[in-house]
Amino acid sequence: MDDAQREKGPWKRNLYVLWFCTFVAGIAFSEIMPFLSLYVGQMGDFTKQQLTFWSGLIYAITFLVTAIVSPMWGSLADRTGRKVMLIRASLGIAVSMALMGLCTNVWALFACRFFQGFFSGYIPNAQALVASQTPRRKAGSALGTLVTGGVSGTLFGPIVGGILAQVFSIRNTFFITAGLLVVVCLMSAFMVEESFVPIKRVKGAPRESLLHKVADPKLIVILLVSTMIVQTGNASISPIISLYIKELMHNQGAITVVAGVIAALPGISNILAAPRLGRYGDKHGSGRVLIGCYLFAVLVYFPQGIIGSVVGLGVLRLFVGVSDAGLFPTIQTLLTKNTPPETTSAIFSWNQSFQALGNMFGAFLGGALAGMFDYNVVFISTACLLLINLIFLRLSEPQLLQRTDKA
Repeated sequence: MDDAQREKGPWKRNLYVLWFCTFVAGIAFSEIMPFLSLYVGQMGDFTKQQLTFWSGLIYAITFLVTAIVSPMWGSLADRTGRKVMLIRASLGIAVSMALMGLCTNVWALFACRFFQGFFSGYIPNAQALVASQTPRRKAGSALGTLVTGGVSGTLFGPIVGGILAQVFSIRNTFFITAGLLVVVCLMSAFMVEESFVPIKRVKGAPRESLLHKVADPKLIVILLVSTMIVQTGNASISPIISLYIKELMHNQGAITVVAGVIAALPGISNILAAPRLGRYGDKHGSGRVLIGCYLFAVLVYFPQGIIGSVVGLGVLRLFVGVSDAGLFPTIQTLLTKNTPPETTSAIFSWNQSFQALGNMFGAFLGGALAGMFDYNVVFISTACLLLINLIFLRLSEPQLLQRTDKA
């Protein structure tokens, strides 16, 4: 499908519908995080060490399974269409959420989280559908806009989940979340349009590996690894941010409220910045946006580890949303512009696998560093990790600043 055909298609309507769906899905996926360990604690008389072990294991298993199965779902999406995958993911996770609300022991909860990871993939398939139908000259802008839905939902989710758990109880929050995902499933089924033509394979022809289908395999691998590193940095902060705020506030005042507000600040700046950075990348080159946002991220992460006030931390977290608004969508835009359309879902699913690995590694890294040293070391190590990633990008892809749109 060329750009003229894509321009006449339903890409704008799909973008608006899927923005809302990814926003709701992002909320649903993240709103149980604030109280998951509390829910685990209700299922037995655990010591502190046992509770930490089970909470970490139940948290990580979803991301591990997601990393393993995402390439399989991506390959299937390239044969059957992305809309089918949207319905499959939202309905499967809705069922897993409802089952979590029925759990009475940690083994059952572990199995449900495993089940959730197996049926993951809603947001990357939404991104792949939009990328495959949007005119390539507008890919950066469209993906930048779409990413704000999932990211903002993920960042606002813990606040929504905390309120729902307080008002309706933890167990009932799982049922409410399942209901939200059923709405997402219905909207995906009846409001999203996809003109999908499967790629016909010659019977008996040897299967070509995914990287052999792209012009620059090295760039694709580097971008996937970069996704993992950026997400590792983000995820290393999540487990300790509220504890760091508690320390800065000297254990006085409305700590949970302040922590919720600061957790939401990156989402606000992300919504404002992502579409603008996407449009700039479409005009001046996505590589420029990527390098600039890496530098900006290093500059805003490092001082978070030495800041002495909650207000200063809040301002810097607001800036984190700007850097994320350029990093994730731009990596996805570069993946889109440097891969053939028939491999879009597979590449985006691999991207989800690396992002899931980043979530898993980040959670372990943040906890380990905070335990061995202090909370501020986590922020400083994240800045160093992103700086190393940036140097590696510049050395391995020196022409990245010159990269512009590819048809």
